[in-house]
Amino acid sequence: MTTTAATTPTTSSPVVSGTTTLPTTSSGSSAKAANLLSSSQIAGNFQSFLQLLTTQLKNQNPLSPLDTNQFTQQLVEFAGVQQQLNTNDSLATLVSLQQTTQSTQALGFVGKTAVVAGSTASLTNGKATWELNVPSNSNVDVSITSSNGQTVFSGTFPANAGNNQPFNWDGKGNDGTQFPDGSYKLTATTKDASGNTVGIKTQIAGVVSSVDLTQSPPLLSIDGQTFTVNQIQSIIN
Repeated sequence: MTTTAATTPTTSSPVVSGTTTLPTTSSGSSAKAANLLSSSQIAGNFQSFLQLLTTQLKNQNPLSPLDTNQFTQQLVEFAGVQQQLNTNDSLATLVSLQQTTQSTQALGFVGKTAVVAGSTASLTNGKATWELNVPSNSNVDVSITSSNGQTVFSGTFPANAGNNQPFNWDGKGNDGTQFPDGSYKLTATTKDASGNTVGIKTQIAGVVSSVDLTQSPPLLSIDGQTFTVNQIQSIIN
């Protein structure tokens, strides 16, 4: 299913290399700092408690000894708090490792052509491509609009059932006007067996040009749009 142009988008050089140092995320640093502060505070309180306990034991009245059950309960409570802080430290470490893994994985996509769910593609040098998931053999109504909402192209095309069917647009309107490079949105619909209008899911394919590691999760830049790693449906090359 193509219009007058049927070429694939050109690739661009990646601006982030695999040797880029992975930054420490603010969320991971904040959690680690909070845990260190809490651990320091509880350690100081525990030492103060032991000193008070020792002093009280040394100066207790032999005829009226202090209640050891109460001290034991307090010791157990302090131990429970310390265990919780240790658990928090372990969770913070796991979160940091996960963020590092996500960053490393994201860097691996730079320079590759990725397919993501979306309806807005970039027209570059008179070439724009979408992929359609057509549910059944039917006629597909296509409408393409510019970034300001203007309809620049529309048409009806026969299509067989199948996923990832490319639709190529050469940037020309119905009257032959050549539109400038930029972002364009494609909307595709068809009719079901009952004659009702149903939407067709679309994907776009583009080269991952850069990765923003300051975000969590990292954001991949594809044709001027940002996506997370989880939004990538497939890698073409």
